Amino acid sequence: MTPLTLTAAGPRPARGPRRTAWVPTLVLLLGSLYCLIPVAWVVIAATKGRGELFSTFTFAPGTGFLDNLKELNAYRDGIYWRWMANSVFYAGLGALLSAAVSAAGGYALGRFAFRGREFVFKLMLAGVLVPSVVLAVPQYLLLSKAGLADSYWSMLLPSVLSPYGVYLVRIYAAASVPVELLEAARMDGASEWRIFSRIAVPMMMPGLITVFLFQFVGIWNNFLLPYVMLADDTKFPITLGLYTLLAQGNSQPALYTLVITGCLLAVLPLIGLFLVIQRFWSLDLLSGSVKA
Repeated sequence: MTPLTLTAAGPRPARGPRRTAWVPTLVLLLGSLYCLIPVAWVVIAATKGRGELFSTFTFAPGTGFLDNLKELNAYRDGIYWRWMANSVFYAGLGALLSAAVSAAGGYALGRFAFRGREFVFKLMLAGVLVPSVVLAVPQYLLLSKAGLADSYWSMLLPSVLSPYGVYLVRIYAAASVPVELLEAARMDGASEWRIFSRIAVPMMMPGLITVFLFQFVGIWNNFLLPYVMLADDTKFPITLGLYTLLAQGNSQPALYTLVITGCLLAVLPLIGLFLVIQRFWSLDLLSGSVKA
């Protein structure tokens, strides 16, 4: 039955959904296809051997995936897995430290009143507007003066402070951590560290998980910083390692299959991380609704 709406002239059928409603849906579908087709091609191309990859351009799966894995594993005694381990180390530890610094900085800016707070916050906002590409060379010069260039520290230190992470946690702390709860804890004799670690951090956990995810993906996909900082290829992350393989492919076309297979494997940790963290997001939201 069609719902009725009352008007001065009497009841009349309500208007159905606009016929142009399919336009944004079609645009979103086309955008999804535009983003997913290259990913699908990488998945299909990783299954093709050398002859299959260069002979025809089709989306039909090949038969050389296992051979590609064996060759990738044997290349330079498995240096690809060293690059993968370096990326896990840089992204995991860097994102964890960045989330911790963002938690402390965002909580202080969001829940403490002190002179110069607004100036610090605006300075942090200015840092969000500065592209990381602009900072790569100055960071290299500073770390080179300190004797830390071409070291693991040269990759970790620039990623510890995230202006966007501090900004995000500041907004989240101001919205999710009640001042009354903090005052009640102080009246009960709790120290500031105990209040921060036992009360504020659990309440800010969804925001901190978001900061961790953003930083992990940003560090994992970062290319320019390791390109500038590192010279020893045993310290390369996966992005720079695959770039060196691609550059060598100009003289050795056989390496192209290794590059494509390596790209496919490099995406899998990000997919797994997102699926795991999405579970924690759901748990945090559900626990918050139960407590409410």
